[in-house]
Amino acid sequence: MRLICYFFKTIVFWVFIVVIFNQNSYGQSYGLGFHSHEVVQEKRTSLDLSSEKTLCFKDNFEISFDLTFYPNRAVYFGYIIRIIEDDHRNIDLVYNAQALKNHFNLIVGDKLTKTAFDIAPNNLFNRWNKLSIKFDCDNDRIIFKSGNITFIEKNMHLKKNACYKILFGVNNYKQFQTTDVPPMKVRDIRIINNGSLKYNWPLNEEFGQTAHETYSQSDGAVVNPLWITALHHDWQPAQPIEVNGVASVAFDPKKEIVYVIGSDSVYSYQADSSRWSRAAYSSGKLILNQGNQSVFDPYDNSIYNFYLFLSKKFIAKYNVTTHTWDKKFEAGDVSDFWHLNKSISINDSSFYLFGGYGHLVYKNTVQQYHFNSHTWENIAPKGDFFMPRYLAALGATEKGDTVYILGGYGNSSGQQILNPKNMYDMMRFTVKDKTFKKMFTLKDGDNDFAMANSLVIDSHSNSYYGLIFPQYKYNSTLQLIHGSLSKPDYTLVGNSIPYNFHDVHSFADLYYCEASKKFIAVTLLRSETNQTRVNIYTLLSPPYGSGPKIQAAKKGNYWYYITGLLLIATAITLIYIKRRKTYNAILPQQTAIHGVQHDIEASGITNKVKVYNSGGPFKNSIFLFGDLQVFDAEEVDITKYFTPLIKELFLIILLYSVKRGRGLSSEKLNEILWFDKDAKSARNNRSVNIAKLKSLLDRLSYCSLSKDTGYWMIDIDFNHVHVDYFDYLSIVRDKALLDIERIKFLSTITQRGSFLLNNEYEWLDSFKSEISNEVIDTYLHYAHSLDAVHDAELLIEITGYIFYFDPVNEEATILKCKALSSLGKHSLAKHTFENFMKEYKVIYGEAFKRDFHDILE
Repeated sequence: MRLICYFFKTIVFWVFIVVIFNQNSYGQSYGLGFHSHEVVQEKRTSLDLSSEKTLCFKDNFEISFDLTFYPNRAVYFGYIIRIIEDDHRNIDLVYNAQALKNHFNLIVGDKLTKTAFDIAPNNLFNRWNKLSIKFDCDNDRIIFKSGNITFIEKNMHLKKNACYKILFGVNNYKQFQTTDVPPMKVRDIRIINNGSLKYNWPLNEEFGQTAHETYSQSDGAVVNPLWITALHHDWQPAQPIEVNGVASVAFDPKKEIVYVIGSDSVYSYQADSSRWSRAAYSSGKLILNQGNQSVFDPYDNSIYNFYLFLSKKFIAKYNVTTHTWDKKFEAGDVSDFWHLNKSISINDSSFYLFGGYGHLVYKNTVQQYHFNSHTWENIAPKGDFFMPRYLAALGATEKGDTVYILGGYGNSSGQQILNPKNMYDMMRFTVKDKTFKKMFTLKDGDNDFAMANSLVIDSHSNSYYGLIFPQYKYNSTLQLIHGSLSKPDYTLVGNSIPYNFHDVHSFADLYYCEASKKFIAVTLLRSETNQTRVNIYTLLSPPYGSGPKIQAAKKGNYWYYITGLLLIATAITLIYIKRRKTYNAILPQQTAIHGVQHDIEASGITNKVKVYNSGGPFKNSIFLFGDLQVFDAEEVDITKYFTPLIKELFLIILLYSVKRGRGLSSEKLNEILWFDKDAKSARNNRSVNIAKLKSLLDRLSYCSLSKDTGYWMIDIDFNHVHVDYFDYLSIVRDKALLDIERIKFLSTITQRGSFLLNNEYEWLDSFKSEISNEVIDTYLHYAHSLDAVHDAELLIEITGYIFYFDPVNEEATILKCKALSSLGKHSLAKHTFENFMKEYKVIYGEAFKRDFHDILE
């Protein structure tokens, strides 16, 4: 019955996935991007699949890969792939935008072949396209496929038993070196040899210069990589600029241009090409007063700059075509409305301003500017009280008829002297009836934060994105969050952005580019000499951990996809059933444990042992032996989302929670992880990273981070969450209960590798040393209970487990030699002993004092 439920759950899950994210979705989050002609030759990207050695094939083989291009680049020319046969001849796929048609060409040696084709621009720039090249040695031909188009090149003089260099992009290999590569992305490279998969490079890395090959461990080498996966987690900085004057920013969402308004020029940052341009004013320099802001009106394609005082309001319009302003800028006082929020409404052709700060007073004023009549109006809003604030974030629906304002800093009186504080309420303002409604208040965290100026509203998923930052320090950081518009839940996504916050000297904003599918964060910092430093960062959507993309995929005919996935789900289920039956034939589903069940210390570790399937599924699982791996409630490996600091924080709390049953105090965490910071800075860092860790652990069921006892602790229900370290402790705690099933279970745990294999922390050394000793002692304790004659095979197996942790363990060597001798394998026993003596002398610098015959006696 449980297997039937599993079957139907699998079907429902895949049907749901296809319906929501059908084949027109743009949400491809991995692959390798290639730096092209936008950078100098030394910084362009190269991928060498044969970096260690050439790839040799006795018979026919086929290489396939997915390809797409970056849009809006200046130059489209270069080598997509170059295949070099026995260091003698090149076979190239080249793209040449200068050709009148058939921009893709297959070249053999120095001659063009008849293989020439195009890919429709919408597909080339917006979708992945499957290409393949087959070397048919039997028939001496090359078969090239692009989608449904097939080309055959005959009489290619192909050789069997040939060896190949396979290169993507630029390369410097011998006489075949090239420096031209189109602005492309590649993923899922596969090589089929005689109908069977031989190599597979998914290109799903996040960092590094290695392209991991998953089938034959033949890794490739990458120079100047642009990993697509990382671009969904790590903000990418653009070239910073310095601008004269008290600068402000505006954003054109259709053209995806960020405008920076300076005193002598308007600077434009084009998101799709990551390029800056500058247009100087024809009328001379502007007088930009402190506290000015700008906004782009998409309905008349103009920029408006404004600054407000209690007694005076100024607004001017900039023509992006003629580079002129319609008014003269005059010197004025410092604004009364720093860090206010703004929104444009198409329905009443108006511009709305909310809140702000100036002259020690927080504002809750709502002001309206009428574009048609060029007049200002103060609005008396209805509904819930809008608390005076600044440093809030505002987002609006597409037409601007509904406005959302989140957070800020202020108080109910507006007087700065009367205990201002951070606020976390989500307010909704409807333009039609000028009414505020409080939607909810965000759940309290461990750390106060303010908001960058804008929210990005995703009406399709009823959610928002915003940037938060701790406003009480200069060296601050911006962190992207994703939350619901209907409930007070939010998650941290992406990594952080450096932000120098100096109150009214600083400004930060967030935008979203629908066509390029990326977020843009902008920070401004004004110096005392009225120079403004502008930093721009971009992040591909969807960011890690954010759930649905901002734009829902286009609808299409996806029912045949559902049918295919139903068949896949059926196959998966049948394979799952078969694997479970196979495993159950080897190890019992549950180990019989005799004796009284008791708790061990406060951690809840008992002498009850459950055998798990080491081949999966891994729902709600944490593996600490070998490489760290964490699987969530949906069996997704989320290990890659743990940054180095989050990983160390997770491990130290987990180990202290599982072993000692109480976790760690905040002071102990500060002492270990933030010993180089003062108390306040350590507290801030701890709070931010604790929040990130909580967000990750929320993806597991029955596992949460708490401080209910005054200590940071990871609460785990071990009946629903598998932790191999917990199982290990259950076995080694009571050696009197050891039997063959417990020993086999311990071996399935330790055969993954030594404890936290690739993690080195000073505080972790004691755990590793203790575990290594305990494992060896447990195996030896059980081994000594066996008979060297009757249990010889089992003894040899157990000593093998010991050698994994201690290759020159004296007791294990003696036991193995005795067992081999009892089986009549005397030469193998002596060979084992001789190898032991060699290793012993290398390690200890002296000979082992007993001989072979002595240990057998």
